[in-house]
Amino acid sequence: MRIARWTADGAGIGEGFVIDDRVIPFPDGQTVADILAGGLDAAHAAFGRVKGEPGTALAEVRLLAPVVPGSVRDFVAFEEHVEGVSAGVEGKSFVAPEWYEAPTFYFTNPHTILGPGESVAPPVSERLDFELEVAVVVGNAPRVGESNLTAADAAARIFGYTIMNDWSARDLQAREMKVRLGPAKGKDFGTSLGPWIVTADELEEYLDDDGFLAIRAEVRINGELVGEDLVSNMGWPFPELVAYASRNSRVVPADVLGSGTIGNGGCLGELWGRGSAIPALREGDEVRMTVEGIGELVATVGESVPAPELPPARPRPRARRRM
Repeated sequence: MRIARWTADGAGIGEGFVIDDRVIPFPDGQTVADILAGGLDAAHAAFGRVKGEPGTALAEVRLLAPVVPGSVRDFVAFEEHVEGVSAGVEGKSFVAPEWYEAPTFYFTNPHTILGPGESVAPPVSERLDFELEVAVVVGNAPRVGESNLTAADAAARIFGYTIMNDWSARDLQAREMKVRLGPAKGKDFGTSLGPWIVTADELEEYLDDDGFLAIRAEVRINGELVGEDLVSNMGWPFPELVAYASRNSRVVPADVLGSGTIGNGGCLGELWGRGSAIPALREGDEVRMTVEGIGELVATVGESVPAPELPPARPRPRARRRM
């Protein structure tokens, strides 16, 4: 099943299934959030009720981001990406020993989510980049809690998968990372999701013997292939990422967890670290991401938006009492 959100001719937001070349709303006015809260069983029940309806031609609607996420965690699960981007952003190729100990992630901004075909409005940056990722969308599962999940429980909480583009301003990111916190403004201006959620059962055939999702992912800039990899080259399979995120915390329906950038050219930062002369993204560039079994996510770089200046930190006297 493919789950989507869309709009058409100012008629509000539709939420439902993509079946062949048409979109069909969920029954009883249900939303994607409702379906995720019910889990895959609820999705199958809803699908059975509407699959024969005519719906609306997919070509007549504009797809939106397929979920309004409650939170977005973004992992860094590809060793090859870490090797390359550390050189491209920090000037030295290095994989910290701690990377191998546990899957690391950061929280990004759920309020700047972009849908398919929606242009990104980046900050002023000389090193604008994309990041090709696959993300899981969390749903409900019978008798499975939200905290301290096992990998098996976490697998049951994976409702489906979507494509994720973690837009990145590498010059801002590099400055922030020197403070050993972040990334922050180098990342939080836009994350693209789409074109829809493909339910986990649709991709089970691609799981290898170790539980990794062996689907092919590619990214093109203005039609030219610049990166390609198998998602199964992650250091951890997706259920282990979800389980780790739930440690002493919670993962709940509509949470989104990105895999981190694929290797072998999943972003320009990695390629720059390996000596590539591909230029940074500029206004008008088209970034097209294709993931086997999921679909395509396409976006164009829009005009950069200058932000008001803020002064640097001022030296302070470190007084401990008011005079």
